[in-house]
Amino acid sequence: MKKWNLKAWLQKKQNRDVLIITGAALVVAFAIWGPERLATYQDKNLLNKITVQPAEYESEGYRYSMNSNERIYLLSKCLDNQDVPESEFSAMTRLEPVGEEEMVYDEIGTYAFVVNHQGPSDREITKEEIFDVCNREIRQLRELGVIPGEIKDVDAGSYTAVLYSAIDVLEPRNNVAVWKVSLSTNVQNKDKAYRVIDAYIDADTGRIYEFYVRTEGRWTDMEPDTMVQTYSDYLGLYNLEPYENANPLSEATSNVVKYTVPGMDDGSTIITMGYYEGINELFIKIRK
Repeated sequence: MKKWNLKAWLQKKQNRDVLIITGAALVVAFAIWGPERLATYQDKNLLNKITVQPAEYESEGYRYSMNSNERIYLLSKCLDNQDVPESEFSAMTRLEPVGEEEMVYDEIGTYAFVVNHQGPSDREITKEEIFDVCNREIRQLRELGVIPGEIKDVDAGSYTAVLYSAIDVLEPRNNVAVWKVSLSTNVQNKDKAYRVIDAYIDADTGRIYEFYVRTEGRWTDMEPDTMVQTYSDYLGLYNLEPYENANPLSEATSNVVKYTVPGMDDGSTIITMGYYEGINELFIKIRK
């Protein structure tokens, strides 16, 4: 039988107690100073260094999603505040309604329609795609009965395409990118029959907001009220109503119907379908 050694047992117990106390002290010390030292180490690795992190739609930044009524309303306000002729005939003959000049000057600086020099984002229609998109949408409008008769295709040789941004200056998150497709000046003196003259196309959705086309159709053979309703459904608009306060002097032709849809901030968009006799030009516009 081994002889019990009290001295050795006490020494072993003392060593164990020292280890326990030391371990506890280290845990307490790490709890107090550890996180601070770790943060300092991480800061040294991050400070004064450029870090690249992929972000979704990084070329666009933050985009506020607007519905169809809001998009067409914003575009109409921006178009009302810049001088872009609807077509060469309309530009020469359109009469300004009483009071419109005062309205426009009151709103200058609130809405902007500017050329987008940055180009389309990765979500938007490119310049290489826009003519095919325009032809596709024109064909759809023909199939829906909004545009009667045949229309020649648009192409890069006969048309120009410019990307614009329609922006609410006071709320820049409200913006719409649109392509304006126009018959080139080198073709304008030639036969314009059955051609698109101008079209404004949403760079996100491809939907056509405005168009001016030379068509074989005649106003007396058309059903403009049905055509505007179909156009409204095509854009996904809601609460389309006849515009009761139309100024008969606001257009250069009596062949017009006007409707309205609610927009933003209790405002509304006036949608006009009209037809110029003689040149057989049918149009839908969203500006005053």
